Amino acid sequence: MRNRQHRSQTALESGIAITHPTAFNMTTHLNDQDITHLCTLLREATTDAIAASKPEQIHAEHKADGSWVTATDHAIQSALAKQLQARFPDVAFMGEEMPAALQQSRWDACRQGKQALWVVDPLDGTSNFRARFPVFASTLCLLEGGVAVFGAVYDPTRDELFYAHRGHGAWLNQQRLDLSGHHEQPLKNTLAGVDFKRLPAALAAGLATNPPFGSQRSIGSIALDWCWLAAGRIQVYVHGKQKLWDYAAAQLILFEAGGFSATLCGSVDKKEPILDFQPRSAVAATSLALLEQWRQALVECSQKPQHIRALT
Repeated sequence: MRNRQHRSQTALESGIAITHPTAFNMTTHLNDQDITHLCTLLREATTDAIAASKPEQIHAEHKADGSWVTATDHAIQSALAKQLQARFPDVAFMGEEMPAALQQSRWDACRQGKQALWVVDPLDGTSNFRARFPVFASTLCLLEGGVAVFGAVYDPTRDELFYAHRGHGAWLNQQRLDLSGHHEQPLKNTLAGVDFKRLPAALAAGLATNPPFGSQRSIGSIALDWCWLAAGRIQVYVHGKQKLWDYAAAQLILFEAGGFSATLCGSVDKKEPILDFQPRSAVAATSLALLEQWRQALVECSQKPQHIRALT
């Protein structure tokens, strides 16, 4: 007990709150030192790579899907892959910047329960990073059988580390994230995270012309969208298309903070969902009651306004 208390005190002094091994049926058990190591690793890999880059010399290239990639993306992914392999040699690794065939094979092995899997997005918000817009993050998630059991998201601009260990809550640095203590407000007064670009055209038009929320923001980082929802900075959220590495870690953080999510066309997500390698939409809120109001409003907004119908 004395040793455990000492490890917890040391980690707290470094700005990382401690969780304990989850009761979830894992084959990769994370102890206090593992949690501390993972949070420190994500922070250092991100800050070191960004410090080594020169803002005036950031060179970005388009990938096949039209998104951007930079040398900093590759540097963060390489550093995480190397150090995770050294500490957890039995856990496979998937990064956003890996070949699609390799991503698929490693996902398949994880989904079939053959091997646990680290899923990494080295820079979520690369478009922001290349434009020097200070909203981007690095993400790390541990999946077992397709279920997220640990997730961390690091925002280097604000030095904010969001993380969660399934069954033991979510944290922002040393602060516990708990949405149950937030004052519930009606949908019409909420601050909404809305990514119009990837929404169905009718829904985007309906939200723009007849917004059911108080005000709207779009920050350009899916992981931070989820995390800011978990922190109560926004109260509802909708996004039309996001990939596994975009949301896996951050969705767990929202769940552990007490939030809820669904897809545009599906039911409310289970708290221990088996994730999907295929892209998904996201609808989320700080409470189940607010989520139901939000989902109903989205259905109503999907009906084209009269003046939009007249133009089509």
